[in-house]
Amino acid sequence: MKIALLCRNAGLYSHKRIIEAAEKRGHDIDVIDHLRCYIDIAPHNPEIHYNGATLTGYDAVIPRIGASVTFFGTAVLRQFEVMGVYPLNESVAIARSRDKLRSMQLLSRQDVGLPVTVFAHRTSNAEELLEIAGGAPVVIKLLEGTQGIGVVLGETPKAAESIIQAFGGVNTNILVQQFVKEANGEDIRCLVVGDKVVAAMMRKGKEGDFRSNLHRGGSAESIKITPKERATALQAAKAMGLNVCGVDMLRSNAGPVVMEVNSSPGLEGVEKATGIDVAGKIIEFVEKNAKPGKTGTKSGITRKRKSAS
Repeated sequence: MKIALLCRNAGLYSHKRIIEAAEKRGHDIDVIDHLRCYIDIAPHNPEIHYNGATLTGYDAVIPRIGASVTFFGTAVLRQFEVMGVYPLNESVAIARSRDKLRSMQLLSRQDVGLPVTVFAHRTSNAEELLEIAGGAPVVIKLLEGTQGIGVVLGETPKAAESIIQAFGGVNTNILVQQFVKEANGEDIRCLVVGDKVVAAMMRKGKEGDFRSNLHRGGSAESIKITPKERATALQAAKAMGLNVCGVDMLRSNAGPVVMEVNSSPGLEGVEKATGIDVAGKIIEFVEKNAKPGKTGTKSGITRKRKSAS
């Protein structure tokens, strides 16, 4: 099978592991920087050009698209889809998961457990936002933030109102969210592949930080999740339409509540915490669901022939 890995940095742990797992199982895998692709939107002959070559013959594409380049990255992925290449995660599913508001609306519609959340652009009446969210403490998030950036805890009503008004001063959209105190700065990351939770870890923020992101200095350990937590993770992945994702949730007094569904979850933390070969399970899923040969030629990257003078 010939696989395209869409990513900007082949040296990252997650990408090296995916390449290693694919090659170990006898597949050819090409690393393609999606920002260096050109999309040829031609009737009956859609193409993608990359480094002077035409990309052809792929059976599957594994998208690892950074949040800051979602628009162009999903456009390239969509072109692969138009060309008949099987996507590990579809472009539309990635786009909806990257929109925090839309993803929470979709999760809510499917009755997935969520913290009380208020979305706002006009922040002049901070007291009303706090009242709707259940009062301080609250977590205030920039809609476009990732990896814990743009996430602030308003511990008191006065502090929360000041933060809300400050965000309003830069003309941005925000989420004001119930603070789940009983979680004690810990969250659960479930790695979903297909219809299974293949690995789960408990993440804890560094001392004095309520955010549990590993990028922010948090720690992780393997955990046995409850049947309810497993069902919630699978329900969240299904609501987003994602085959592979990381579902982040908190243990609240009312049961598990989902904080985020990540369409390009990092593998380093969960593989090291659990010892599970998540990359291998991703490749196994691709093998079972992609159809080798359906795109015709197996050449992969084909050089354009120069026309005769």
